[in-house]
Amino acid sequence: MKTALHEVHTGLGASFTDFAGWSMPVRYSSELAEHRAVREAAGLFDLSHMGEIEVTGPEAADALDYAFVGKLSAVKPGRARYTMMCNAEGGVLDDLVVYRLADERYLVVANAGNAAVVSAELTARARDFDAEVTDRSAETSLIAVQGPAAAEIVGKLTDADLSSLKYYASTPAVVGGQDALLARTGYTGEDGFELYVPGERAAAVWRVLTEAGEPHGLLPAGLACRDTLRLEAGMPLYGNELSAELTPFHAGLGRVVKFEKPGDFVGRAALDTRRDPDRVLVGLKGSGRRAPRHGYRLLAGGEDVGEITSGALSPTLGYPIAMAYVRPAHAEPGTALSADVRGREEPVEVVSLPFYRRS
Repeated sequence: MKTALHEVHTGLGASFTDFAGWSMPVRYSSELAEHRAVREAAGLFDLSHMGEIEVTGPEAADALDYAFVGKLSAVKPGRARYTMMCNAEGGVLDDLVVYRLADERYLVVANAGNAAVVSAELTARARDFDAEVTDRSAETSLIAVQGPAAAEIVGKLTDADLSSLKYYASTPAVVGGQDALLARTGYTGEDGFELYVPGERAAAVWRVLTEAGEPHGLLPAGLACRDTLRLEAGMPLYGNELSAELTPFHAGLGRVVKFEKPGDFVGRAALDTRRDPDRVLVGLKGSGRRAPRHGYRLLAGGEDVGEITSGALSPTLGYPIAMAYVRPAHAEPGTALSADVRGREEPVEVVSLPFYRRS
């Protein structure tokens, strides 16, 4: 599948990769330059492969409280919440962001690889509520501007008051002459904005953002740098740190499970019995130049104690970083372990997440 911006990316000389069935730009020039642009200026991302599902109706809030582990009824209009959809056994089907657009209208944004599952599950789980689920993915494009210059770039183009738009908030806005849902959200560890626009308007929005960002050093940015950016920020990736075999508690995200909300929700009973997982997610810092990668084993005294879920040489920090699942006895920050990097043991140290936090 191709996004509405595919021809734009081709014209920019992008290299493409297959991601969840989508042909997506992995890089334009170099992932290092794109990564640094986001940390120091701004990057422009096409995220139109994500799923956008609208839930409306008098019982939309109740339906979402049942479908997800979070208390979405408590989210005020104009605000957003990070949450998870779990199966009956407590395994994570997806981690996602839910925007409350009005009292009876929500927008659920799912990961590309899970969009169809989330849409189908939401439809099934909302069946007993006075709520309607509508998949808007095919008609919606998502463009993100991320980095310290993002507010100045977007501010040139919109009538919205960005100074009052808080993190995890959204507002209807006109950006570069085009109607958009403008959200202060992102997946890079930097300040930034995500713009939801009709697919036929995506190229026009991309163009005005590119022109406004050029004096600030904005670069188009692909999925490769997005992965190293989110890793530095300690943000989980579904399929690596999250899966249907793992609960939110495994990933250290038990705080998103709201047992105190009234009524039942899918996975509640199972999650209540799985609060103490047999392995936990940790950060790792290496000392050499060889970064442990997904699937590499972790050792303590020659004994297998865990597995790397994501790893890279950090462009910002200059040393290898990784996330991994380890036995709780080896999860304390400062614990010395070794990663089996292609048959060679490389020393790593358990550290607190995130690796990078913007000033």
